[in-house]
Amino acid sequence: MKIVVFTGAGISADSGIPTYRSSDGLWAKHRIEDVCTPEALARDRATVIEFYNMRRREMAGKVPNAGHRAIAKLEQYFDVEVITQNIDNLHELAGSTKITHLHGELTKLRGESGDEHIVDIGLRAQSLDERAPDGSLLRPYIVFFGEAVPMFDRARELVQQADVLVVVGTSLAVYPAASLVGWVKSVDVPIYVVDPSTPKIPFLRNKIFHIKERAAVGLPKLVRQLKEFGEIRG
Repeated sequence: MKIVVFTGAGISADSGIPTYRSSDGLWAKHRIEDVCTPEALARDRATVIEFYNMRRREMAGKVPNAGHRAIAKLEQYFDVEVITQNIDNLHELAGSTKITHLHGELTKLRGESGDEHIVDIGLRAQSLDERAPDGSLLRPYIVFFGEAVPMFDRARELVQQADVLVVVGTSLAVYPAASLVGWVKSVDVPIYVVDPSTPKIPFLRNKIFHIKERAAVGLPKLVRQLKEFGEIRG
């Protein structure tokens, strides 16, 4: 059975990583136009680079929570693919092996000329003048607002293959990522939502099961349910 897990900022919030859209989140403290657009990078490179250096400093010492570990544990029983809107590496640290990052990865840089040259820098700070092998300036390996989402087609294909879709910690407010739930292959695919609030799920005739818990609490419960579900189906 193939399970696709689609995660957002809510799962990492339980590890102490600030979300972007909450009332006290990053976008309440920083204007998107100043730190997360191609125009901002061209206009004030130093501010944009420092914004993501700060994000790496915030990640230092952060560890996966029970929600991340529960998703990784699912691989003991099922074919699991993780699609995440998050730019942190907590899914990797938890042990998940198949992860598609829709919006990029904080621990990497890429050349301004494209994705041909990707550099893994971990959690160290990026300097302003770092360059890719082709000589172009390196920039955060992040999909800025207004840019295409290169991994969207891959994510859509994965959702279309899912026998079960799990949606965790996302308000489904950012497009095109939010449209992924609409690509399930049939009405027979159950959708499990783990979130204390109710995401804006588009109208679907699929059965939707809502666990109104934080990811760190709700996901371990869901893993037990899915294991039983898989045993019944098997």
